[in-house]
Amino acid sequence: MKNTFLRPAAFRRALITAAACATLTLTACSGATGNARVEPAEASGDGILRVGLILDSTGDNAFLNAPQLAAVKLAVQEINSAGGHKGKPVELLPTEAGQDAAGQAQALVAAKADVVIGPTDSSHAAAAIDILSRARTPLISPANTAAGLSTSNSGGYYFRTAAADVAQGPVLVKLAKDAGAATVAVLYQEGSYGIDVSAAVATAAEQAGMKVAATAGFTLGGAGSAAAAVKKAAADAVIVIARDGAQGALAELANAGVDGKRIILSDGAFARYGSRLPAKSLDGARAVVAGQLPDAGFQARLLTVDPGLKDVSFAAEAYDAVTVAALAAARAQDDAGRSIAANLIAASGGTVEGSAGTPAAEACLTYKDCRAGLMTRPDINYDGESGPVAFDANGDITSATFTVYTYGADNNPAPSGRETAGRAAG
Repeated sequence: MKNTFLRPAAFRRALITAAACATLTLTACSGATGNARVEPAEASGDGILRVGLILDSTGDNAFLNAPQLAAVKLAVQEINSAGGHKGKPVELLPTEAGQDAAGQAQALVAAKADVVIGPTDSSHAAAAIDILSRARTPLISPANTAAGLSTSNSGGYYFRTAAADVAQGPVLVKLAKDAGAATVAVLYQEGSYGIDVSAAVATAAEQAGMKVAATAGFTLGGAGSAAAAVKKAAADAVIVIARDGAQGALAELANAGVDGKRIILSDGAFARYGSRLPAKSLDGARAVVAGQLPDAGFQARLLTVDPGLKDVSFAAEAYDAVTVAALAAARAQDDAGRSIAANLIAASGGTVEGSAGTPAAEACLTYKDCRAGLMTRPDINYDGESGPVAFDANGDITSATFTVYTYGADNNPAPSGRETAGRAAG
């Protein structure tokens, strides 16, 4: 089976302002290192591990619900096939797609969820974190990428299996350098995403010994002067950092005569442009997309759950979120949320001060194999369908994998490689 699925262009994930730690009345900040909870927790579960899922995508992004739901169902099925949690089946609670994230979080707390997967959109995270942290229920997002979430005041109950936006900075620079570029120009859309990623690019370029010849910001629909400035800089490579303004910016670069082979796109600018741009304007351009394409075997397993599945966006990350949570419960021998949160770093192979987890542990690739490892050692290192997890002190993954795409003369992308950044959050 071929990798026929293609991730779509990244959708808007707004930077959020988290609730103050003082509001987490039931989850005081003590007992957490950084933003992660690592202290031992007294067993308090009822013996049934219950998994909840927040499906918050609506409108044009509603298609993102299906791959995450299929992946979570698959993970639960495979965990149960391997014996479940302490010999009892793991339960997947009913989903409420279409309801806002806060409403879904409240419903899942009422249904006694022990861990919740989601939300998809970073702008919905704050409300879900506030509700679930108060209930001492860990939240693991497979898709949140806003940089500000690394320091959200969750009391140690927020994690994510997706890389922060800024992790792509070093990868974008590496693509330019590997192609022989000594100088880069940065064309970015104003806003938190563009500002944060462009800053990460500048830092990475300096560390790589490259010169940033120009940095030009633009607003939606107004990229003309910025594109002209980038053209005038005559840099060896042009890095475009944008989301909904990407098409307009690329059209302006084409009008300015910038060769597609010099263009590198951030994940937010990635899309199938085709005839929406001048012919051959992106021929040879490259783009990065967070995560790695699911292999044929994983795709086939997803299709057994949902034969009509058309997209696999965030499926691997959702699958890994469920699996690592179940392994944390297995390590704790308790299904309570507080126990799961306290063991997620160790179960993922991550390490922080005060945590027993160690990245030196031999990697295990499935729930069954990792759980078997717990019979002989306290520490495991789950490497999942999305790659290594290894949560850090902020609940972020500590290595970020990106799929590289190269555009053809038809202005459409095809996968052409894979890159890994050393840390998920820059």
